Amino acid sequence: MTASNTERNVYLSGTLVPESQAKISIFDSAVMLGDCVTESTRTFAHKPFKLGEHIARLYRSLKVARIDPGLSPEEMLAVTLDLLQQNLQTIDHGDDFWIVHNISRGLAVAGPDPTVAQSAATVMIHNSMMDLTGWAEFFAQGCHAVTPMSRAIPSQSLDARIKNRSRMNYTLAEVEVKLVDEKAQSVLLDIHGNVSENKGGNVFIVSDGVLKTPSTSNCLAGVSRATVLELALELNITCEETSLQPYDLYTADELFFTSTPYCIMPATKFNGLPVGNGEVGAITRKILAAWSELVGVDIQGQAEAQL
Repeated sequence: MTASNTERNVYLSGTLVPESQAKISIFDSAVMLGDCVTESTRTFAHKPFKLGEHIARLYRSLKVARIDPGLSPEEMLAVTLDLLQQNLQTIDHGDDFWIVHNISRGLAVAGPDPTVAQSAATVMIHNSMMDLTGWAEFFAQGCHAVTPMSRAIPSQSLDARIKNRSRMNYTLAEVEVKLVDEKAQSVLLDIHGNVSENKGGNVFIVSDGVLKTPSTSNCLAGVSRATVLELALELNITCEETSLQPYDLYTADELFFTSTPYCIMPATKFNGLPVGNGEVGAITRKILAAWSELVGVDIQGQAEAQL
C-alpha cells in the first residue's frame, strides 16, 4: 500500500500499513514485559538528522538486549528512508517529522522463561509530525528544572545507554515534578545524588565559561548531547564530562537540556531558584544558533511558529 495525502504509513515487520490499521498483539513482549528497544530521530527541512548515528545506537541496544531484528543496519536504514519518503507528502513544507523505531522481542510466552518468544522480533517504524508546542515557550524564557523524589535506575540494574521503551520511572518522575510546577522539567539524580538525566534528554550547565555535562556512566549517551559537544568544540567553548550535583546546578551561570525534538531547551530556574541572572544565557544561545546554522532551520523559530 502507498501513503495517501491524509494518512501516513507504518512499517510493521516487513509490511507497510496505513497508520489507522497498524496493530500488534496484546501478547507482544513490548506490551507484556516492556521488552522493547527504541530510537527517535527527527528531520530538519524534511531531511533526517544523524539517522546513521541513531540506527548505530539502536543496534548497540539490540545487541545488549539480545534481540535480533531480522534486518541488517543497512536494511533498516533503507526501509526507514523509504517510509519517510512516502510519508513526507502528508506534512507541510515548514513542518518536520519524528522517525521512531520500536523493536520488541516478539510474541511473549507466559511461563518460567521470559526470553522465549513465539515469533520473530516485532519491528515497528513510524513517522509523526514534530509537535513542538509543549516546549516552544521555553526557548525565550527558559523552563523550571526540578529534581523529583524518584531516582534514576542505577546502571548496575539497567544501563541507561540501552535506549528502551519502558518509561515508567521517567513518567513517575514527571508526575512528581509537576506537583511543584505544572510545566516543570525533571532533573533526575542517581542513587548517589549525582545529576543523571532528564526524562528524554541530557543535562548541561555553564559555569565560569566552561560547559559541563554528566558522563555517560549514569545517563543516556545522547546523540543531541554529542552534537552539543561537537558544536562547542567548533566554537572554542571548553567542555567537561564530569560528575555534577544539585549544588552545581544551583550555582551555574546557565542550564539547559538536550533532546532530539527541541535540540536545546534552556532552564532559567532550578528548584525555585533563578539560574544565573534568571535569563537564557549567552552560551546557550550561541550553541543553539550554531545548531540552527548546521541544519539550515531556525530551531527556535520553527517551534514558536507552532504556537
